[in-house]
Amino acid sequence: MGDSVKIYVAGHRGMVGSAILRRLEGRAAAGEPLVLLTRTRAELDLTDQNAVRDFMAAEKPDAVILAAARVGGIHANDTYPADFIYDNLMIQANVIGGAHAAGVTRLLQLGSSCIYPRAAAQPMAEDALLTGPLEPTNEPYAIAKIAGIKLCESMNRQHGTDYRSVMPTNLYGPGDNFHPENSHVLPALIRRFHKAARDGTQTVTIWGSGKPRREFLHVDDMARAALFVFDLDSATYARQTRPMLSHINVGSGQDISILELARLVARITGFAGDIRCDPSRPDGTMRKLMDISRLTALGWRPGIGLEEGVKDTYHWFLKHHDRLRG
Repeated sequence: MGDSVKIYVAGHRGMVGSAILRRLEGRAAAGEPLVLLTRTRAELDLTDQNAVRDFMAAEKPDAVILAAARVGGIHANDTYPADFIYDNLMIQANVIGGAHAAGVTRLLQLGSSCIYPRAAAQPMAEDALLTGPLEPTNEPYAIAKIAGIKLCESMNRQHGTDYRSVMPTNLYGPGDNFHPENSHVLPALIRRFHKAARDGTQTVTIWGSGKPRREFLHVDDMARAALFVFDLDSATYARQTRPMLSHINVGSGQDISILELARLVARITGFAGDIRCDPSRPDGTMRKLMDISRLTALGWRPGIGLEEGVKDTYHWFLKHHDRLRG
């Protein structure tokens, strides 16, 4: 396959990376000339600059999809702020810098909606970046992800590369992290309500006031969106990201309060008891809804509704929860 395209997917075992890899494998199976390149963490430590540069130089991928990151919920971000900023800065600098050093001109990196200011106007548009203070509970992680965007922008400006960034809203789905302390809100709720329903617990208490609103996107929709942006011709991408050739938001366009989300998870898991809120716990940002008009203007739409997606995720959890961490 002389015309084949070799794509390195960094973070292919994570929730998002594995969903992207599944879609690419499906395309390859359908006859698209793709060579898919992966490495586990044990095989390649992305925080090791020399190891990453040697890997890129040896394999010479045509394109890179950077889905590797250290991620977690409010508790994890608040407990391990140094780990979150250090690991993510190193991963991004090494992969993006290593790709450029190896002559890779196409790259897509995945960020996070936490890059936007705490008080950003809703829904949050791409040009809200760096217009105000960040949410304190995850500021170190957010600063790392902002640095990744700016590194891609700067590579494009100085070296003429085509390095793109997509900023997803809160993601969930098969392969999520269900750790009792370090997970994001939706998998944490699934685990807690499943356990309460199984054990006959009468009351579940959720963090915060229950009033903050969050947007959620199923990981399979995110994988579709990531590859949609990855496949755009450079002129189309440039039209939507001028003047900085920067980033594009990805989301569902709808949000839900944490209390409403808890009620939905309770219904799906079979929990029939009381749900209480603990306002002594942090709420985080009160609302985080993405403006996805740039992406929808290009023709992309989400395809998996929240209730359908939570049911799908819960079914996956039931099949795998015995081996999940924590």
